[in-house]
Amino acid sequence: MVEVHGTVGGGPAFTVRRTAGARVRDTARWGPAVGALGVVFGDIGTSPIYTLQSVFDPDDPHPLRAGADEVYGVVSLVFWSVTIIVTLTYVLLAMRADNDGEGGIMALITLVRRWGAGHGRRLIAVLAALGIFGAALFFGDSMITPAISVLSAVEGVKVIRPGFGGFVVPITVVIIVALFLVQRWGTGAVGRLFGPIMIAWFVTIGACGIAGITRRPGILTALSPVCAVRFLAGHFGAAFFALAAIVLAVTGAEALYADMGHFGRRSITRAWLVLVFPACTLSYLGQGALILDDPAHASSPFFLLAPAWARLPVVLLATAATVIAAQAVITGAYSVASQAARLGYLPRLRITHTSASRPGRIYVPWVNWLLLVAVLTLVFAFRSSGALAYAFGMAVTGTITITTLLFFFLARARWNVPRWLIVVGAAPLLTVDLLFLAANLTKFAHGGWVPLLIAAAVFVVLTTWQRGRELVAAQRIRREGPLHRFVEQLVAGSPPTASVPGTAIYLDRDKHTAPLALRAMAEHAHARHEHIVILALEVRPVPRVPDADRLVVEHLGPAHDRIAHVTARYGYLETPDVPKALAGVDPAATDGPLDLEEASYFLSTIELSPGPARTMMRWRKRLFIATSYLAADAAGYFGLPRDRTVVLAYRLEV
Repeated sequence: MVEVHGTVGGGPAFTVRRTAGARVRDTARWGPAVGALGVVFGDIGTSPIYTLQSVFDPDDPHPLRAGADEVYGVVSLVFWSVTIIVTLTYVLLAMRADNDGEGGIMALITLVRRWGAGHGRRLIAVLAALGIFGAALFFGDSMITPAISVLSAVEGVKVIRPGFGGFVVPITVVIIVALFLVQRWGTGAVGRLFGPIMIAWFVTIGACGIAGITRRPGILTALSPVCAVRFLAGHFGAAFFALAAIVLAVTGAEALYADMGHFGRRSITRAWLVLVFPACTLSYLGQGALILDDPAHASSPFFLLAPAWARLPVVLLATAATVIAAQAVITGAYSVASQAARLGYLPRLRITHTSASRPGRIYVPWVNWLLLVAVLTLVFAFRSSGALAYAFGMAVTGTITITTLLFFFLARARWNVPRWLIVVGAAPLLTVDLLFLAANLTKFAHGGWVPLLIAAAVFVVLTTWQRGRELVAAQRIRREGPLHRFVEQLVAGSPPTASVPGTAIYLDRDKHTAPLALRAMAEHAHARHEHIVILALEVRPVPRVPDADRLVVEHLGPAHDRIAHVTARYGYLETPDVPKALAGVDPAATDGPLDLEEASYFLSTIELSPGPARTMMRWRKRLFIATSYLAADAAGYFGLPRDRTVVLAYRLEV
């Protein structure tokens, strides 16, 4: 215990006792916040590198001069944009809409479906489609963020040595390739370094910002909303086009929401309000003061804000920070793809868990190599952070607008917030979002089409797989037939079957239809195992299912027929493990213990081909079939022993 003694104003003495338990609680309280700094805030924390530089970029299709009115107005707009979109929309509002602690747009879609049942199927379908498009935009963000972040940091070498400009792209490519190559080993080994590096980053940019403010203390007037409103009202044309670059200050806002499940809302809120928001604000104010001193500094205000002797260390620190920012969105892309597969928008993907203690740390090879190719393509195509900025804003504003819309619908559907209050809250926030979106549409021909093209392609893949999956499921239902009727016939000896020793486990989609593999054994092999378990895996719209709720066992026929149906429930963040789940089955519920050491597992797979039915356009049918080849091996996905797994294939037309 630590005691602190003292007096206040000559009054009576006091003693404050601080126990070791209190220090432990403080550590537990702030530990996750430090971890959040290394993962959550990498993207938004590196935005000061390129935001003001992009606003005053002379090569912009709608250039803005670096006059005093413009500088004050832009800095004020940056501050209030971050305050409204990040602090108000995400930290104070959206992060309260969690799905059992998990956040992000995929979780928001699940909540809308769950709580919007009484608001019309068509409306829910439209909102879900909007959410899927927002997730598709996030994939575009995951491709653009590594490119623009690393490029902007490496471009700092041009401030130190202008002649090194030709090395920017090659150095960027080397860093990006190295970053994607190490993904297979996971981030656990270096994850502990991320938090301290980002703390050093925010302290550095805050200190540099303070140094800049001391040159022109008047820049602090930009904190007044009057300054932003005056600039919008008096220079609306210039301010409107500037919004397309100002939005870069809020890139990474979605990461605060998406990573909520890893660190919790309180930890993210603390880190944002105590360190990240103040440091970024000081950096923007300092850069504004520097540009007021000399408009020529608008070409690279972030690096020029640092003293000459510190610029090389700042470039190195910026490079480390941008690698962390890239790592955050890459990991986010893995999570979104994994969740999309569990919710039925993608086939089962091969997923590798890179941490024994953190199930959320995953590696998805197919997504990793796709992102690498896309990022390198963007680097070679745009070759500068300024050119990529036009593309970046479109992805960000689209996702933010959709998140805001879905949140306010959920506020009405889930919490019964009065309609008038929804209008009062949503109208100004959506106005801000739509203003940014409209400004970024003016950059469509200058790169803004890139994220929209990426999002459209991803959206088509996701919705095509969902639609094709529904068609295949309908055909399977017709071919499989009712499960209970088939079991009754099997027990009655129609068709006649011979009983063979052992346990057979048939994987099926649900408890209503008979597995095709079981039908084949009875109708063609005329045999059945003496102990049969039909297993259905159910993915619930929650991140994780408690072990106590994992299994549901039902008898399908007469007593002691040794045929049972087991439903294994998983959350969309969990990886199924069939043998482990079956080990928890009560032997009394299955007419005796299951011989899992010698059990045979049967899978029914489908071979697809385009058919004449007009269920989908022919090109979508081919896309659906092509996407099916991405599916992970079913035996490996479900954790089945390969030497005891039998796969029976059936052909279906879509």
